Amino acid sequence: MRPVQSSVLCRLLPGPFSLALRSLVLVLLCITPHCQAVQAENVTVLEGGTAQISCRLQNYDGSIVVIQNPRRQTLFFNGTRALKDDRFQMVLFTPRLVRITLTNVSVFDEGGYFCQLYTDATHHQVATLSVLVPPEIPTVEVKQEAVEGGEVELTCVSPRSKPAATLRWMRNGREIPGVVSQQDNGKTFSVSSTIRIPVERKDNGAALSCEAFHPALGTQRRLRHYRLDVYFAPTVRIVPPSGILREGDSLTLTCSVTGNPLPRNIQWSKINDTLPERAEISGPTLQISRLSQSHNGTYLCQAQNNYGRAADHYTLLVYDPGAVVETHSAVPYAVIGGVLALLVFTVICVLIVTIWCSVRQKGSYRTREPILAWY
Repeated sequence: MRPVQSSVLCRLLPGPFSLALRSLVLVLLCITPHCQAVQAENVTVLEGGTAQISCRLQNYDGSIVVIQNPRRQTLFFNGTRALKDDRFQMVLFTPRLVRITLTNVSVFDEGGYFCQLYTDATHHQVATLSVLVPPEIPTVEVKQEAVEGGEVELTCVSPRSKPAATLRWMRNGREIPGVVSQQDNGKTFSVSSTIRIPVERKDNGAALSCEAFHPALGTQRRLRHYRLDVYFAPTVRIVPPSGILREGDSLTLTCSVTGNPLPRNIQWSKINDTLPERAEISGPTLQISRLSQSHNGTYLCQAQNNYGRAADHYTLLVYDPGAVVETHSAVPYAVIGGVLALLVFTVICVLIVTIWCSVRQKGSYRTREPILAWY
């Protein structure tokens, strides 16, 4: 009696049977030395990598072995190349195992590769090749510039992955929920995540990050860092000199300016007057040498950018040496006057206490006189 052909029975198996179960049935059926069978293994590989497609033979007797691609084009016929594609190489052909490799794999190579064994009946199994496309480092797109008091819209984009990548926005270790959209590009997917956040001056330079996760990356991630660039109007503050300025001294005023963008032009002026001839301006610094009382007045520092203007002023008062000396000489007299007033007050208090004690003592003598007379 001729043994039952395994390929015929395999075609009768219901569709839900897994490849492993079908393979087990093939092994159980091929119990005679004349029964041949073929098994194939599914393969998953990263795009650009190398895939190994293996066909396992059982009780092989030298029959014809054919390997075909998903388009049913014959790649190898009994170990001989049939399709001119140098990416495919026959690396092993034995009575038990036939193995080919496919280099520089692309998503267009996906599909079922047929391992066929031609005997009285055709035996075949399909090795399914799956290609993973990990995402590159995502990009960040800004819809409009961030201005103090407004909102900024940021979009993180992962243009190509398979399966679709998962995106996540982070700031200071906390996730910022985003609106996710996904587009099917045929073999791959593009994914984006958009967030809208309010911004203030203090947010300028704040660090955000967009993270891309994917099964092909395992526990790793693709990370894109982004720093907020918040635009705001300038602030101006004049740093005044310390101490009293006398005639002949030098004056140095520094204008401290902030803003984004930082104002390039800082303007110095004198209210209701022109700047002195000896005034020298070097960026944010104003210097006047050999001061005199003619330099007295209010000096103004101004700065502006595309988002506003700001100013600060400093009033200069130059003293002549004589006035300063008189002011200092008056200080000791005031101290002496205060000490004398304190002494006078102390003497008056002592006199009051002395008089009060004397009056009290006389009163006590008058009270004792009748008592002595009684006895």
